[in-house]
Amino acid sequence: MPNLLDFPITAKWPPVHPDRLQLYSLATPNGVKVSIMLEETGLPYDAHRITLDSDGVTSPAFLSLNPNNKIPAIIDPQGPGGEPLALFESGAILLYLAEKTGRFLPAAPAQRWETIQWLMFQMAGVGPMFGQVGFFHRFAGKEYEDKRPLNRYVNEAKRLLGVLEGRLAGREWIMGDEYTIADIATLPWVRNLVGFYEAADLVGFGAYPNVARVLARFVERPAVIKGLATPA
Repeated sequence: MPNLLDFPITAKWPPVHPDRLQLYSLATPNGVKVSIMLEETGLPYDAHRITLDSDGVTSPAFLSLNPNNKIPAIIDPQGPGGEPLALFESGAILLYLAEKTGRFLPAAPAQRWETIQWLMFQMAGVGPMFGQVGFFHRFAGKEYEDKRPLNRYVNEAKRLLGVLEGRLAGREWIMGDEYTIADIATLPWVRNLVGFYEAADLVGFGAYPNVARVLARFVERPAVIKGLATPA
């Protein structure tokens, strides 16, 4: 039977508790999705901080776990059949943890697939587009004289916020009364857009009161507060 220590990454980032799920991450919007989910479910885990450089995501140790050199990634020593399971891609990890714990993913087939639909909306749209706004507004892209790329992504971010605004009208969460992995995936990106990326005015965030309302509720959850600060 495979052992957690059979994974090469554990030589560089040794587990503190080998019987616990191992999280390799950074407190970015994609990274905190998984730490928030772990805090919400109460699953015990070790958190390893993985930097975005040659000592982190592009190191041979990390690439042995995720050849796509992106955080987050996990190893669950108690995977299916009781054997260790390694996973990367935040959406896949959220689905796995939801199924493992039976939480934050509706059991009824129609609601289950609708939740997965909104998870894919975040993965395919919200994350990539909001990230591009961040690059062209706050980071290296802001030096580009040609502002057409920035304008393109700002307009798409506004469109996506509009979709969320309509969805959240009259709802407590994306799926209604039930808090799900769709919220855990999406709201860290909204928080980053208007906070760390400093793009609230740029995207006219005041025009999306339902999004702002749900975001405010989200960041007050104790598990979210802890997850947003993990890894330290």
